[in-house]
Amino acid sequence: MRTVGLFEAKQKLSELVERASEGEQIGITRRGKLAAVIVPARSKVSVKEIFADIEDVRKHINRSKRFSVRELIEEGRT
Repeated sequence: MRTVGLFEAKQKLSELVERASEGEQIGITRRGKLAAVIVPARSKVSVKEIFADIEDVRKHINRSKRFSVRELIEEGRT
């Protein structure tokens, strides 16, 4: 990840945003410490796609009845 100072970031914001939109992550430092990161925006996801993903997860969970919901939650935390 490339880093730039805050002053430089202000001067080159359009260029930095363009580079981020192409996939690059750019750190912005203030007084030598990382203060922010410009990253590519995530593509928009429709509500319909979200619910379809949730339904897929529910179907998978129903098929694997050997695990309790608590066990699945704990598994996700590791």
